[in-house]
Formats: sequence, C-alpha cells, structure tokens
Amino acid sequence: MTRARARRMGWLGLVALTASVAVSPALGEDVSRAASRQDGAALFSAALIDLSNQPASLSGYRGKPLVVNFWARWCGPCKVEIPELVSLQKRNTGVAVVGLNIESNFASVRDFAHAYDINYPVFLTREPGLALMQTLGNRKTVLPFTVVLNRHGDVVSTHIGAMTREKLDEAVQLALKPVPERGGAP
Repeated sequence: MTRARARRMGWLGLVALTASVAVSPALGEDVSRAASRQDGAALFSAALIDLSNQPASLSGYRGKPLVVNFWARWCGPCKVEIPELVSLQKRNTGVAVVGLNIESNFASVRDFAHAYDINYPVFLTREPGLALMQTLGNRKTVLPFTVVLNRHGDVVSTHIGAMTREKLDEAVQLALKPVPERGGAP
C-alpha cells in the first residue's frame, strides 16, 4: 500500500469514525438485521494474514460461538474497546474473541497487539476487510465494528462503535442462546 493510499484510508476512517460518533456518542449503533448463515460463511472463508505474515482463516472457529471485532491501530474508540475485549477473553465465557485488523503491515499490528496486551487471536484482513464489513451490514465501514455469531455460524448481532462490558455481556448471551437443531439431510 502506498503512503498516499494509507493517508487516504486514515482520512476515510476518521470521517467514518466522526459519522459513528454523530450517530450515538455513548454506545455506538446496533445494526438491526436478520441473522444470516451466508454472512457467517463470508467470515469463515475470508483470506486473512496472521501476525507472523502467514495465510490464515477463521475456518477453525466453525461450530463455536464467536465475537469478531474489526479494528485499526489509528482508531481511537478501538483502543478504548480493546481492554474490554481482553477482559471478555479472560472471563472464559465459552465465546471466542477474534480481532480482525483492516491494515496491511503485520509487524506494526503485531507490535501494537503486544503493547496493548491483546490476549485473543488477531488477523489482518488488508483491503478486502472493508468489503467484508459491508457484507456484514456495516455499509459505511465504520470502526470499530463487532459481529457476533452463534455456534451454527449465524450472525446474531452486529454493532458499530466501541463495545462496553455490558454490550459484550449481551453479545455473549446472544452467541450462547440455544438454537433449535437444524433439520437433517432431505
């Protein structure tokens, strides 16, 4: 990514962040939409990069309740939210936490994750992460953006803006909520 493109992305993020704060400065915005297995499949099939600069995916998380948080190092609300996500991971609620960073420089993200004591897996989405956020209902690609999936891979909740402990607790309840078993093969 060129420096000019990175600056442009930073500016767009700032504009998007400003729009998010204008929507609801305290808690962000829940994006109301029907649960979708197709959207969950988009997450599981996304090509990611781990913090060692190796190809990765979320396919190993299939069948597990999941909180997926999109973020960037330059995003102020993302930095505020990280300690809450770290705390959620420490509480062993039965829901896995995964961070998806939209940047390209794995070394910078790795160093940031270490400096913030992030205790959950972090992957880079690079540029396709913006389209992935849009697929998941975040049309303006505002950060932070959190997606909650149940064990069937259905998206049960999305949230634009920083998540508080209370919002994360609600997300855990949604992810763990019993879902009727799906019918067998026809």
